[in-house]
Order: sequence, then structure tokens, then C-alpha cells
Amino acid sequence: MATVTFDKATRVYPGSETPAVDQLDISIADGEFLVLVGPSGCGKSTSLRMLAGLEDVNGGAIHIGDRDVTHLPPKDRDIAMVFQNYALYPHMTVAQNMGFALKIAGINKTDIRTKVEEAAKILDLTDYLERKPKALSGGQRQRVAMGRAIVREPQVFLMDEPLSNLDAKLRVQTRTQIAGLQRRLGVTTVYVTHDQVEAMTMGDRVAVLKDGLLQQVDSPRNMYDKPANLFVAGFIGSPAMNLVEVPITDGGVKFGNSVVPVERAALTEATNQGDTTVVVGCRPEHFDIVENNGTELKKDDPSDTAGLAVTVNVVEELGADGYIYGTAEVNGETKDLVVRVGGRQIPEKGAVLHVVPRAGETHVFASGSGERLSD
Repeated sequence: MATVTFDKATRVYPGSETPAVDQLDISIADGEFLVLVGPSGCGKSTSLRMLAGLEDVNGGAIHIGDRDVTHLPPKDRDIAMVFQNYALYPHMTVAQNMGFALKIAGINKTDIRTKVEEAAKILDLTDYLERKPKALSGGQRQRVAMGRAIVREPQVFLMDEPLSNLDAKLRVQTRTQIAGLQRRLGVTTVYVTHDQVEAMTMGDRVAVLKDGLLQQVDSPRNMYDKPANLFVAGFIGSPAMNLVEVPITDGGVKFGNSVVPVERAALTEATNQGDTTVVVGCRPEHFDIVENNGTELKKDDPSDTAGLAVTVNVVEELGADGYIYGTAEVNGETKDLVVRVGGRQIPEKGAVLHVVPRAGETHVFASGSGERLSD
């Protein structure tokens, strides 16, 4: 096993002046599962391919363990890669696909068979070893691709959106299997996805990229609770965090007809930067509903009964709870908001709710820089 270090690693594609990956600086611990996540074109797959040796590194360095692998060919890096499209040989059986790399390396047939059978047992593929890939389901093919990586016993697993070709139910099932398998094997793993739900549920840590720049690297819980900037706040979480620019006022910020208390230090910092407004973030589950068509559902403070009027446009009922997608007028602008409500408190479409961010559950960001101001 091994650590992985991106030391200000940079990749600039020929003909472009803007780096696809710009001074990426991440240290990945031995046995850690790190997820690289971000929108399409953010540089996450390029970062993985740099680590694999499939892309040149134009600046900085990459280390696996104590070895500088920046300019080593892929075959000398002791890594195994699982691709999005499985990349199985159609004319070979499952056993032959899984053992092919070992065969090329000159391992004897008995040892290859032993390793393949051990991996097949782990992945529940024992009954399929003599089948061809066309006789397997998408999930089974993905497990074969995983098995091919496992039998090599590499220092690092690299996975490039391995679940994107699976249907929704199978994705949930397979991501659980991959996460459990990685913990059992203890192999350092770098996993690329554009799906932030995958990132949050699988990774020991998550690294968010945007336009080739690392925005934040942290545990899923810390990233959810304390996003470093507006981009991370809006990207991590499903549904996304509500972000509303509001004026600073005495005692807090003006949110609709209510004054919402926020950290004084955050407002002081914003004022020192010359801002008269801040962006307040509130997750859908952190709104208190103080009125629903005249019927009071929750009222923590009589002064908050006005709140912000939200017109309900769409309701998603999920059984235990529901999500309301609505619009509200904030400082003369129409803003889309998402509010989570209890499964027994689902309003009608077209209804007007009054909501207030729950005290202590708000996030404050600078209007100009987008950086986090609250602790």
C-alpha cells in the first residue's frame, strides 16, 4: 500500500493557455478513499490520468509512496485503473479477463487461477468465471473490471466514473459494494465522479474541483457543514443549499420581513471588506415554517412570524418527508428556494409558506469573493 501526493501538479493541454489542472496540492493517506468531484470539465479526470501516467505533468510532481512517478510510464507506477466503460475483452471469459494482466507479467497459471478465484469469491463472481462479458449484466461486468484490478494487488486503485453506465438502483448497490470492498482490502483509492451523492457516501475525504482549481478537500461531513466558498456550498448537497444575497442590518441580516441573527464576526468581516450585503446559505432542512396558509406550524419567536413568503411551485413527496420547490421575492428579485417539510405537512401547489432560516444553521459568505465568513 502507499500514500499518494499531488505536489502542485499542473497540466496544460497543447494549444491552450489555461491549465486543465492548476497546481493541484493533495496528500492522500495510505489506505484512504479519496473522491475527486466537480462539474464536467473541472479537471478531475485529467488529475486521475496524470496520476495514472496517461497525461503529461507540465509542472509540479506526483509521488506514490516515496517514489517520484511524475515521468514514469504507467506500467511502472504499480496502479490499477477501473474505467467507465469496463474495457473488457469480449472474446475472453471472465477468468481470462481478470487474469490477463498477470499472464502478461509472466505469472504461472496455477498462481493466476488462485488469485482469480480469490477475487471472484470476494466479488461474488465464482459462478460466472467461464462466461463471456456479453452474457453478464452491467453490474457484473463492473465487478469483473474490479476483479481485474484486485488480482494485480496494486499500491493504488484509480476509478474513473465506474458507475455512470449503470441504472439508478444498481448504482446505489454497486457503490456500497465498492466502498465496502475498498475498506476490506485497505488499498489507497482515488475515485472520480461528477455525482456529489456518490462522493458524499463513498469517500473518506472529498476534493472538489472547479476550472482546474482545488476548492476544498475535507471529510464529507465537514464539507456539508462548513463549505469553504459559494461554489462548494452550491455543489455539495442534494438538493443544493439555498443561497440568497441579503442586506446587513442591526442584529443580523434582513431576510424578507424578518431579521435573522448570524455570527457577528462574519458581519464585521464583511463590513471591513466594504460589503453592505452578504450571501446567506441555508440548507432545505434548516428552514422553519412559521405559517402555512394562515395555519401556524412552528413558531419559535413571535417576532419571526412574517418570515419570507415562498410560493409553492412543485412538491416532491418522498414518504417520510417532502421537498417544496418554490419562489420568493428577495430585495426585488425572484429567487428559487427549496424547503424540506415533514411527510404529514405537505402543502398544496400554489400555497404560500412563510419560512425563516433556523438560528445557528446558516452559512455566511462574502458577496464579492464568495469565501466563507462564518465559522
